Amino acid sequence: MSDFENFPALDLPLLSKGKVRDTYELPGGDLLMVASDRISTYDVIHPNPIPGKGQVLTGTSVFWFEELGGLVHNHLISTVEDIPPHLRGRSMKVRRLEMLPIECVVRGYLAGSGWNDYTETGAVCGVELPAGLLESSELPEPIFTPATKAAIGDHDENIDEAGAIAALGGDAETFAELKRLSIAIYKHAREYAAGKGIILADTKFEFGIDPTTGTITLGDEVLTPDSSRYWPADAYEPGHPQASFDKQFVRDWARSTGWDKSPPAPVIPDYIVEQTQERYIEAYERLSGKTFSSWLDSVGSVA
Repeated sequence: MSDFENFPALDLPLLSKGKVRDTYELPGGDLLMVASDRISTYDVIHPNPIPGKGQVLTGTSVFWFEELGGLVHNHLISTVEDIPPHLRGRSMKVRRLEMLPIECVVRGYLAGSGWNDYTETGAVCGVELPAGLLESSELPEPIFTPATKAAIGDHDENIDEAGAIAALGGDAETFAELKRLSIAIYKHAREYAAGKGIILADTKFEFGIDPTTGTITLGDEVLTPDSSRYWPADAYEPGHPQASFDKQFVRDWARSTGWDKSPPAPVIPDYIVEQTQERYIEAYERLSGKTFSSWLDSVGSVA
């Protein structure tokens, strides 16, 4: 489970280097999206990786793109075509989209920044909620709480409906469709995950416009442990933070160090690295019903 950063650089134009993913341009105009093993908390990248994390994220996204195929268009083309063998398992060939400038967050439970907003205002992103909710409480209905897209080193910021429409250039119709799609996807995924003994507490999506069809299309990653809060259902108890399969485990450790959330991020201890790796793999295997090794075998990964 070697990180692709240990290999020679690809002889392709590098279009963007994100907190986790690097995106290259392929001949013909499609994109090669490669998920590294980098991990960030509070939008700052830690100096040491989680081995195999990029492969888990890619396998999880591919699983969900296939599961959600009847609900929404997505950008995935192939996990093998035009992908070097040493990058298979952590890479996707995808369509180039005109990405929309907001993150589409859906919350079914009150956690993270949503809980912080609620304790201060009684609302999340302008959505009023009932009084008396506890941390990790299930919400009466899932809510759409968009956020800005932060550059590396900056922090995402929750915004209300008016702020999201403004970010979209005043396009209220596109906002309404993003809200509809996001909640529909979340509800489908939450019901599916519940059948696997997992609570999908919240998640975030990124959408773009397919320039060839004008269709709103799901891009980037989807429903991974990096972009979602996954909790074991048999341990759920509102009133406090929950055990999780996602990177909340690393966030909790980072917060406990007294780090001020500004660069540079601290080195993650080996035991946290190992337990995080185990949580990510368990999430993939429980959701997909397949072993992690079978995902790597299916794409002919040699790394």
